[in-house]
Amino acid sequence: MAAKKKSITKKVAAKKVSKKAVSKKVASKKVAKKAAKKVPAKKAAAKKATKKATKKATKKAGKKAPSKAAITAKALEIYLKRKSSGKPGDEMSDWLQAEKALSK
Repeated sequence: MAAKKKSITKKVAAKKVSKKAVSKKVASKKVAKKAAKKVPAKKAAAKKATKKATKKATKKAGKKAPSKAAITAKALEIYLKRKSSGKPGDEMSDWLQAEKALSK
């Protein structure tokens, strides 16, 4: 009789252990589902932030970029002024300076 009690006790203990394992799996699935739901929310927040930054940059720019002809004319003006004063420089610095002056 004692042997039967031990085997019954072992079976009951095994069932309890298996129930705990199942409940842990269910809990881990719930956590995974919650995490999966949070990821799109984070992506949406990131997209929103990117859109806001783009809008701000566009508003700050406000003006259209100067045309290539306008930049060329201003760069030539800067070049002639630089050459007449004898200062060192190159085409690229003249161009960048002209872009900067026209974009203000």
